[in-house]
Amino acid sequence: MASRLPPFSIPPSGGLSVHGARRRALLGLAPALGLLSAAPARAQASAAPGERPLILSGPPATVSYPLVRMADSGALDDVAPGTRFQLWQNPDQLRAWAVRGGADFMAMPSNVAANLYNQGVPLRLLNVSTWGMLWLVTRDASRRALEDFRGQEIAMPFRSDMPDILFGLLADRLGLDPRRDFSLRYVPTPFDAIQLLLTRRADHALLPEPAVSMVLRKSESFPVSIVAPSLYRGVDLSQAWGRILGREPRIPQAGIAAVGLLHADARLADRVRRAHADSLAWCLAHPRECGELVARYIPMLTPDAVADSIAQARERAVDAREARPELEYFFHRLLDGQPALVGGRLPDDGFYA
Repeated sequence: MASRLPPFSIPPSGGLSVHGARRRALLGLAPALGLLSAAPARAQASAAPGERPLILSGPPATVSYPLVRMADSGALDDVAPGTRFQLWQNPDQLRAWAVRGGADFMAMPSNVAANLYNQGVPLRLLNVSTWGMLWLVTRDASRRALEDFRGQEIAMPFRSDMPDILFGLLADRLGLDPRRDFSLRYVPTPFDAIQLLLTRRADHALLPEPAVSMVLRKSESFPVSIVAPSLYRGVDLSQAWGRILGREPRIPQAGIAAVGLLHADARLADRVRRAHADSLAWCLAHPRECGELVARYIPMLTPDAVADSIAQARERAVDAREARPELEYFFHRLLDGQPALVGGRLPDDGFYA
């Protein structure tokens, strides 16, 4: 087993205690937020595959592109005619739907999948398909390494979730304290960070694709360019992961999980996994067509930004069992510093479909 690293910390302004993280994982906060009621009721039905449509769910990010293609192309019509895509818009909604049956197959961060599984949610991870999609976007082209941002304010979406987690882990390994060496300005979503950048209320932001591609295009277009100077891709967190940790520059960041009543259906999982791989290959080969398709299903995204993001993001469908060594390396790093982020332990064999 790899040597333990010093514990990293997520700033208290955005972090949760171990108890708080567990409580969040169990969705103790969700009823107050009104999110549990957002779970589509039909997913509670006990119908077998083929007797009802499947719901595929994901965020407005690159990990969802193949799911949109699967739903639109009828890739699963032989097992579940009418399968559709359902957008989740924030991590709390993701957790709520996973617990309450809001979807059958969900794109989610790998640590969230492990956390939910360890908390007893019926879930199995099918694959890892996103191996890096986070960038520090900056107004200063000279800032090319994470340590170059010391002392700077950084807009950070989804506090205590994947962007915040990876930033804290890498900063700590560099000997930097996220609480003291950076000023992290937490915002609800990447789109809020985009607005801060475009209106010159922030100089730096940690963003996923396609939010990065969206803000770069908007900053160069009229009339936004009148109020916002050019922005740059400052740090690719995957490259930083490789440099700082001495690994390949790829992070097992997100993938597809089977959740709920159908999570143990191995035959259906294999069928979905194959359809997903085919759909991902189509998206990579047809970025323009994929952009137009995704923008129809996720209106806050633009075809150009989706197409641009395909050229930048590291998307490759790797079966969960094959990805297990890299997942466990990542989970060990989280266990060393914030064990509640993965539910306090490594997930066992049953996690890997």
